[in-house]
Amino acid sequence: MSAKRFAPKLHIKTGDKVKVIAGSNRGSVGEVKVVFPSENRAIVDGLNMKTKHFKPVNDNPGGINQIEGPIHLSNLMLVEPKTGQPTKTGRKEVNGKSARFSKKSGEIIK
Repeated sequence: MSAKRFAPKLHIKTGDKVKVIAGSNRGSVGEVKVVFPSENRAIVDGLNMKTKHFKPVNDNPGGINQIEGPIHLSNLMLVEPKTGQPTKTGRKEVNGKSARFSKKSGEIIK
């Protein structure tokens, strides 16, 4: 399988508030920390916690820590900033640039 030439336009960006619609964290709301376009996954702050064992290195004592695991983008839904309700997103051209908009209210999402 060859690598994609361009990263696809995604419905979620870093800093967006999202709601989990499937999985063990269903119904939870959090902010997106990192998006991985090539894997179609995102890390959401405080959700999908995994246990990770760290070896002691120099000033790090090591031990067992909890870290966020990536969640597939299909399991996340953008939360509309004004109403706080999850919404689907679309794209339309505004001033010659592609912009995301809420399909519930029709408003542009920054």
